[in-house]
Amino acid sequence: MHQNDIKELSIQISLSGLSFCILNRSKNTIGHIQHVPFDKKLTPFDILERIIATLDEGAVYDQTFSEVLLIYQNELSCLVPKPLFDEAHCADYLKFNAKILTTDYISFDDIHFNDSVNVYVPLVNVNNFMFDRFGSFEYKHSSTILIEHILKHQPLSNVPNIYVNVNEHSFEIVVVKDYNLVLYNTFEYITKEDFIYYILFTIEQLKMDPETLKLKLMGTIAEGDDLYQIVYTFIRNVEFVMPHHKFNFIEEPSVAHNDYVLLNSFK
Repeated sequence: MHQNDIKELSIQISLSGLSFCILNRSKNTIGHIQHVPFDKKLTPFDILERIIATLDEGAVYDQTFSEVLLIYQNELSCLVPKPLFDEAHCADYLKFNAKILTTDYISFDDIHFNDSVNVYVPLVNVNNFMFDRFGSFEYKHSSTILIEHILKHQPLSNVPNIYVNVNEHSFEIVVVKDYNLVLYNTFEYITKEDFIYYILFTIEQLKMDPETLKLKLMGTIAEGDDLYQIVYTFIRNVEFVMPHHKFNFIEEPSVAHNDYVLLNSFK
């Protein structure tokens, strides 16, 4: 393979849609980003159909990739401290946090930055297809990438930092204090009032002060939109977080903080 042909592909599956990203590793350039939104929650069968259709329709995917990563972004995950983790009890950890079926396949990622294990449910039908299509590939839960990169790049601060990664119908909260992970959770929302309620509820439960904490936003939220305005009404220190990479772009994204997990998924 010629060096200029070294490409890597990441595919993210969320409740609100699919995201595809191609990195030209030799040129350190993001050559392609595509978002495929869902208008409703889809079954695993329908999700696979959308993935197949997108890959088949785009000539850009008809090439050899040196690495392929599948990212699952859903609420079916649970963090377990590494010293307490036993692979035989994966289903037990998850069943307290999520509705799982006895037939669900359960996997886990190691999060080295805080010595924990992320237990989650991938989609077996999608994994099987990815293997048939690309051969060897990796898969992770999105929160593994999110938590690792936040902890790795957490700035020196004597006040708590709350990171909110916003998606179309859900969002994730990561709370960090003194370089330690305090909390990770995911919430579904419909209205802006739902959105701020869960954020303020988290702040209250952790006994944090909205006047001093720092709220860091990423994902599908923009300065001036309804979600941003209601957050800014209740919380003093609000800012956006950019992905931690040094890639160039063939086409610069219109909003740099939109694809935090996707762009940070490349090693």
